[in-house]
Amino acid sequence: MKRIARHTNRVTSAVPQTIFVTETISVSGLWQCAPESKASLVLAHGAGAGMHHPFLAGVANELQGLGVATLRYQFPYVERHGKRPDPPALCHATVRAAVGAALQLAPRLPLFAGGKSFGGRMTSQAQAASPLAEVRGIVFLGFPLHPPKQPSEARAEHLFKVGIPLLFLQGTQDAFAELPLLQPLAMRLGERATLMLFQDADHSFHVPARSGRTDAQVQTAVLSALASWIDSIIAGD
Repeated sequence: MKRIARHTNRVTSAVPQTIFVTETISVSGLWQCAPESKASLVLAHGAGAGMHHPFLAGVANELQGLGVATLRYQFPYVERHGKRPDPPALCHATVRAAVGAALQLAPRLPLFAGGKSFGGRMTSQAQAASPLAEVRGIVFLGFPLHPPKQPSEARAEHLFKVGIPLLFLQGTQDAFAELPLLQPLAMRLGERATLMLFQDADHSFHVPARSGRTDAQVQTAVLSALASWIDSIIAGD
């Protein structure tokens, strides 16, 4: 069993990175790692916001305090200030390049990958097509199972080709993943899938005032669950 580092509240500055996707395409990244880090997470952004979005920055900061290093990165369309996502093949190549960069930055840390919404889905698609080097599990910060008000499981078909652990962190009011579809899906995926629900949270993990909780409190609960899941994967090695 590998030793699990103690958690720390210390947050260090993100270090800019250049990630080479092809000979002609490179993207920016941000690496955050404390000396006590027990694992690293390659963290992709959602479709409508890049790696500098406050939500993703907050995730990276809080995870660092929980002992998880992160490599945030841009997809090429965001890097060139476009609005339309790149073709899946280019997104998958970018995920692979980011995973390779994280391995170079911290080769001794257990490696995980995933992201917010679109970024998590591109990561799992890449894994389904061909296993990502050294990645031990995929994390979804809100898996986009379907567009709002268009319930379907078509976007989940590739998940049955993923042979490593999957963590779904989902709000119960997520319009992109209706629970009557998501919960049976997680059951069909079997033991490799873990579904954790956060009451009243939407796709952005926002909660209404009537819930009695703040968005910050929900985010802390989400990321504590993520860090605990990583602990369990490392401990099981």
